[in-house]
Amino acid sequence: MSILVPVLLTFLALSACQGHTAALLQTSNLLKESIRLLSHLLQTKVSCDKMNVTNIFAGDKKDDNMEILCKASTVAWEGRSCHRHLEGLHLNLLHLVQRKSTVHKAPCPVAAANTTSLHDFLLDLRRVLQRLVKD
Repeated sequence: MSILVPVLLTFLALSACQGHTAALLQTSNLLKESIRLLSHLLQTKVSCDKMNVTNIFAGDKKDDNMEILCKASTVAWEGRSCHRHLEGLHLNLLHLVQRKSTVHKAPCPVAAANTTSLHDFLLDLRRVLQRLVKD
């Protein structure tokens, strides 16, 4: 009976570590898939690339990563009529936010004060996601 307790504790500890590793792997996969979608979107030339979208990257840099991803999911959702892959990007970002944050709930409000082209927004978002993958 005395050996049962350490064995159970070890099993529980290993199970918890495995769940954490699986969650990290899924997050990494969502980030990489989002970067792949962004690369595809940036290679596709369409007339709405110049479309104005909210520039969530302008102004002060006080937003944390989850808030940026949440706002980016909102902008992607709003621009989905331009590129069909923006809906997939929106879903990936939404899943990342829902997995990592209890504070941010999509759709996140975005201030429409500053605008940028859809193409520049996608470039900035790809840079942010690439930085997150490295971290």
